[in-house]
Amino acid sequence: MTTLLLVRHGLTDLTGPVLAGWTPGVHLSERGRGQAEALARRLEPLSLSAIVASPLERCQETAAAVAAGRDGLKVESDDRFGECGYGEWTGRPLKELAEEPLWRVVQQHPSAAVFPGGESLAGVQRRAVAGVRHWNAKLGDDAVYLVCSHGDVIKAIVADALGVHLDQFQRITADPASLTVIRYTALRPFVLRMNDVGGGVENLLPPPPQAEGSERHDGGEKFTGSDAAVGGGAGTT
Repeated sequence: MTTLLLVRHGLTDLTGPVLAGWTPGVHLSERGRGQAEALARRLEPLSLSAIVASPLERCQETAAAVAAGRDGLKVESDDRFGECGYGEWTGRPLKELAEEPLWRVVQQHPSAAVFPGGESLAGVQRRAVAGVRHWNAKLGDDAVYLVCSHGDVIKAIVADALGVHLDQFQRITADPASLTVIRYTALRPFVLRMNDVGGGVENLLPPPPQAEGSERHDGGEKFTGSDAAVGGGAGTT
């Protein structure tokens, strides 16, 4: 049984309002560094066979916090766990993207979504799951290893593990610095934890009602409460 710890990177200054994608130079914010350090403390009891991360800075920095103090364990980069290639959507505010016709496709039929000048979500799932299978085979049945990646990538991996169609992956949440755990066996994967952010249960409460005409922190007036934040959003803040 190979156990995969899927970690989403901590917060950045762009997380939530802007679809950062592969924008270079997006580092963890002060709060994001605190999230990464808190996660590292939570994971201290676990012996890890490997720490793998998306090549983007926010994932490398989150993974480095976990690797600190683990003698000889270095962060290994794998492009297969890199962010979705959002193409022309990269760097744009979510409240603008929510006005695009493609937004509804991403929400309702993501398996058909192809970002202009970028990747398809189906392609992202294929490469990410291939990455998981590679590391599972490389590390072996007794391994416990960590992959630090991005919201939509993690959701796509979880959808595969749950055996649900990619069109259902918007029902899955992966908040910043959250922990999702999948145990792979010969017969099937078992999803042990999803979107575990530790601490209290305040984030399970319903969000307060929005005043009419006001904007949400993660979108605009047409970004409804049932829409999934493309890129993963900023979590409950």
